[in-house]
Amino acid sequence: MKKLRAIVLIAVLSGVSGCATTNKDPLEGINRGIYKFNDVADRYAMKPVAKAYKAVAPTPVRTGISNFFSNLGTLTTIVNDLLQLKFAQAFTDAGRFVINSTFGIAGFIDVASMDNVPKHQEDFGQTLGYWGVGSGAYLVLPILGPSTVRDASGLFIDTVTSDPITYLHNTGQIRAHNQVRAVQLLDRRTQLLDATDLVDNASIDPYAFMRDAYLQRRASLIQDGLVPQELLQDEFEPADEDAPAQSDLQPSSSADAVLLQSAAPIEGANETTEVVESATETESLAATTDTTVAVEPAAEINESAEMTPEAIDELPPLLEQADQSIDDAPALESDAAALVAGVDETLLTVEAATPAAQ
Repeated sequence: MKKLRAIVLIAVLSGVSGCATTNKDPLEGINRGIYKFNDVADRYAMKPVAKAYKAVAPTPVRTGISNFFSNLGTLTTIVNDLLQLKFAQAFTDAGRFVINSTFGIAGFIDVASMDNVPKHQEDFGQTLGYWGVGSGAYLVLPILGPSTVRDASGLFIDTVTSDPITYLHNTGQIRAHNQVRAVQLLDRRTQLLDATDLVDNASIDPYAFMRDAYLQRRASLIQDGLVPQELLQDEFEPADEDAPAQSDLQPSSSADAVLLQSAAPIEGANETTEVVESATETESLAATTDTTVAVEPAAEINESAEMTPEAIDELPPLLEQADQSIDDAPALESDAAALVAGVDETLLTVEAATPAAQ
């Protein structure tokens, strides 16, 4: 049996090394036939069972089962970490496995993720790609779905060497092996329910969509998050450099608009402002000094008002101008009216204070 496995392994590796072709899907006709078979089997058997399992099993139970199988898969990751000479990552994954297997009750609770221990995913197909072995032709495996010649070979080697579930079969516990394997497939199918619905609704050709997505994801895993440029060609269009910047498209703020409106000139506004400012300063001085001192600036303002009657004569035209321009600058009209009212009150105050001073 061991000799047969060694022969199969040598034959698979030889086939993998010779399958690096430019056309990634030379077996498209066969693959589409298997894809249709998988689609029918999934639609009428696996998907309904997965939906029923999701509806019946509580979320903590489903999460615990997913954590259990993920923890078992960590052993495969550790082996391939060592084969790729990623010793620091292997040490981290080994610690993650120990923590979840002990404190996490055989992996049903992902304690390592709670402690922010990073999680990695490595398999023998990624190891072959890490050492430069081409992916080979794209394959669609019955029930298992998308793969390549290299990844299918890696899946076989991982299953035989580092998958703990296989040990149940090797020890003669065939029934337990089949039951655990069925639960594992059901758990994986349940996790992909939302993804398959998205593919069916968003793509014109689900087969081509699945093929391209799988090849890009595998290339990204092999290069630790990077995707080769050749896999991205004709997939995304570059951004339009001539498009205006976002800041250019934003309208001016309300403060700027008010500032522009306040820049509109109004005749006589400056003179009125100067009169109000002088009256305000006079009132503040009168409040902090005695009555005799307060009368003197008031008298001066009264004399200045009598000496310059033109300023008072210009006030009614200013009100008329404000009424005529109410549609153009409503904010400034209210300000002008307030200024005029302030001047009238100041003049009345000064006139009332002058006889008292005398």
